[in-house]
Amino acid sequence: MKIRRTGSAHWEGGLKDGKGAITTASGALSGYPYGFASRFEGVAGSNPEELLGAAHAACFTMALSLVLAEAGLTATALDTTAVVTLEQGETGYFIPTVELTLRASIPGADDATFQKAAATAKANCPLSKVLNAEISLDAALV
Repeated sequence: MKIRRTGSAHWEGGLKDGKGAITTASGALSGYPYGFASRFEGVAGSNPEELLGAAHAACFTMALSLVLAEAGLTATALDTTAVVTLEQGETGYFIPTVELTLRASIPGADDATFQKAAATAKANCPLSKVLNAEISLDAALV
C-alpha cells in the first residue's frame, strides 16, 4: 500500500522581506502565513519547524496507540509535545534534535510496559525513521 499526502508552500519576495503561505490538501491549513520573522524572530505565523514538530508528535502518538493496542492496552489520554531545535552551523541551518515529551494515562499499564511501548513507537513511527536528528523521549504515566 502506498499513501501519498500533499502539503504546499507559496513564497513571494526575498528571504527577509518575503512572505509565504502554507496549504495542506486536507484544508487544515489554507494559505496560512509564514516567513523569516515567524521562523527566526518570534513574530506570529507558522514555520517549518513547528509544523514538523506537530507532525512528529502526531505520528509518534498514533504509533504508540498501535503498540499499546498490541499489548492489550488502551490509553485514555496521550499528550505529546515535540520540540524541534534549529541551529546554525558552519554549512547553514540544521535540525540536530527533536525532543518528544509524552504524558500518558493508560489504565492497567505498568511503567516497564509503558516505557517499552513508548520506545518502540519512537523508533518505528515513520517520521522518526525519516529524520536524521537525535530524537529524545521523556515519557511518564500520569
